[in-house]
Amino acid sequence: MKQFFKTMFASALGFIIAGGLLLIISFAAIGVMVSSLSDIGKQDKITKVKNNTVLHMEFNKPIVDRNEKDPFSDINVGPFQDAGTDALNEIIENLEKAKADTNIKGIFLDLSFVSSGMATLQEVRASLEDFKEEGKWIVAYGENYSQAAYYLATVADEVYLHPQGEMLFKGLNAEVLFYKGFLDKLDIEMQIVRGSNNKFKSAVEPFIYTEMSDANRKQMSLLLNSLWGEIEGTVAEARGISAERLDVVADSLLALNPEGALASGLVDKLVYRDEFKSILKEKLGVEEEDETEMVSYAKYRNAKPAKSEDDKDDKKSWKIKDRVAVIYALGAIQSGEGDGQTIGSETTAKAIRTARQDSNVKAIVMRVNSPGGSALASDVFWREAELAKAEKPFIVSMGDYAASGGYYISAGADKIFANSSTVTGSIGVFGMIPNAKGFVNNKLGVTVDNVKTNENAAFITSSRALTDFEYNKLQESVDKVYDTFLSRVAEGRGMSSEAVDAIGQGRVWSGKDALEIGLVDTLGGLEAAIAYAVAEAGLEEYRLKELPEVEDPFQKFLENFASNAKVNLIEEELGENYIYYQQLKEVQGIKGVQTRMPFFMEMQ
Repeated sequence: MKQFFKTMFASALGFIIAGGLLLIISFAAIGVMVSSLSDIGKQDKITKVKNNTVLHMEFNKPIVDRNEKDPFSDINVGPFQDAGTDALNEIIENLEKAKADTNIKGIFLDLSFVSSGMATLQEVRASLEDFKEEGKWIVAYGENYSQAAYYLATVADEVYLHPQGEMLFKGLNAEVLFYKGFLDKLDIEMQIVRGSNNKFKSAVEPFIYTEMSDANRKQMSLLLNSLWGEIEGTVAEARGISAERLDVVADSLLALNPEGALASGLVDKLVYRDEFKSILKEKLGVEEEDETEMVSYAKYRNAKPAKSEDDKDDKKSWKIKDRVAVIYALGAIQSGEGDGQTIGSETTAKAIRTARQDSNVKAIVMRVNSPGGSALASDVFWREAELAKAEKPFIVSMGDYAASGGYYISAGADKIFANSSTVTGSIGVFGMIPNAKGFVNNKLGVTVDNVKTNENAAFITSSRALTDFEYNKLQESVDKVYDTFLSRVAEGRGMSSEAVDAIGQGRVWSGKDALEIGLVDTLGGLEAAIAYAVAEAGLEEYRLKELPEVEDPFQKFLENFASNAKVNLIEEELGENYIYYQQLKEVQGIKGVQTRMPFFMEMQ
């Protein structure tokens, strides 16, 4: 009995101590949160930009299409360390502001590693090019350059590299993880049902093969060469080097060491950071002993825009009633509610419906950045887009991805804009059902038995293999979804179903190639799509209305406190392998027939 009480009291004491520690941690987190809230006003305080100032831009955070309004994004303690992203719409807006700001003389691109999709980088680079149209300069410096960072750096008038740095200029490589060997060891069979001729729909291949099929290798080779051609062409034009010479540099890794990068013409000079600061002073006409006026991008976001001639009429922007709705459809497509990383059929469909029913909204631009997902949810969006298109101009702007379900929801638009490096198409359908009978029986020693009321009451179960009848029924269902997909694209693009099928079958295309085969209408980014929508609606003055509306950041923080902490801890532990964890989570969430792209790409 004494031992019982001893154990009980020890357990109770342990519980109290653990609870106390959790309480302390919670209070500390709330303290940080309250401190952050009290700093919001300070953060929002207008930044005053002095004359002869350089805008300092690093791009050291992942670039997303739109940021969620998170007052805690700058917290840099515990599970919130290194949190935050940069938003493409804000980058474009602030570069336009800097272009008109007479106090900003130039931009210092402080680059090393940039995390972003290729199409997003194209839009950022285009905005930097536009900044230079005002006669302003851009210089770039890096201790190291990844290919993504160097691609951005080539927009600069001068590119500098650390004397002991290195540059990864090596071409593009795509690697696919195959899980079949692992599943075989577990005695699990993945039963795959694809559209009957969807040989390019390779999202299922990792589960049934140990290497790429000939069809997948063919489409990946074509895609990579198209993307590399865009990168190479941009670098060649910017640096005055032939594409053939750039291939030699890449093949031989000549730019890996700084001397090779300089000799190959990829950079202008090898300098230390203090020497680079002297170069900045020369460009500003500042004496060596004087300080260089520099404002960070984070602070410049709070700078007031320069007044234009139109401001003399003293018109308040809030008086402008006409709107152009920009609907962000970002992430995998799923049924139900979505968030900043997923497209939920309820959330995004409601956003389209809201824009359609708002009499002040004169045109709609839907920004699609999605690898696809649920076929059913995709059709829900398609229907809402069709209803909106019948009442007002409906334009689609494609980001890094608008493939499979992402293309499904785009196909009916009045006009489709894509970047040349957008990954799109993937018009195909598949379903996956695991047969875990061998795993359960042979590895776990567990058996399954059942009773049923009807012949096919056990239709679709992971406890056994599909019967021929069940497989044929699933094939019919998948083929029906594919035929519907073809008809949606054919109707939207003014093509026959046969013509769509010829470029479909699950095949992915770059935006440049998609333009040639009629899947998109023109090359251009979000700004170009908005400008076109404004012209179609005949607007002279307008305001943007972004949808879905961003949730209250404080409430969202409280709701997601535990999950955010868990995700950040996992991300910190896994590092660059975190992307595979994300993909595994997505696979676990797959339900029903899928219109999903076979891979994810990020330029390194």
